[in-house]
Amino acid sequence: MIAKLEERLNQIPQRITSEGFLRGTGIGNEVAFYIFDYPAEAELKMREYITFLTTHLAKTHPALRIRHLNLFEFFIKTLEARGFLERAYAKQKRDGDAALIKSLAPQFEGQKLAAAFAAEVQPKETDLILVSGVGSVFPVVRTHGLLAALQPLMGHTPLLMFYPGVYDGQYVRLFGKIKGGAYYRAFKLVP
Repeated sequence: MIAKLEERLNQIPQRITSEGFLRGTGIGNEVAFYIFDYPAEAELKMREYITFLTTHLAKTHPALRIRHLNLFEFFIKTLEARGFLERAYAKQKRDGDAALIKSLAPQFEGQKLAAAFAAEVQPKETDLILVSGVGSVFPVVRTHGLLAALQPLMGHTPLLMFYPGVYDGQYVRLFGKIKGGAYYRAFKLVP
């Protein structure tokens, strides 16, 4: 399994820096959303890989405007900006995880989160957006809902989501177990 993952990872840099990928050619009128799925147990390896990838691309393609957004870090930053982080800690301690998740969900529903996401990554001033931290924000942020809400906001800027689970071209299954909603508009980056 590790050898196959390594083989797939080795294909990413060339694929995402190709002119066709960056221009969204060959995908018809679809949005340029891509998912790189990987086994959840490889999460630490993927974190290292994403650090390597962003450093590598900065050196080899300095003119390429790349934004990497870790959803978990963005989530915490958003809670802090809204003055809710300390209250969230207190609520979890007092009322438990389920109550905290229920209180956070409306603040991070698709449209609101997508607007904040787009404001953060500035798709019109960016050539490529990398997204990680998907598993860390579950169940408050649901990937299929975020991607659906981002469609009208991203324009032609390609987005690559690193996904700890399985994407079969129609459904996402977080950690390979939790079935999300249908999301059929993304392309699998590397089979």
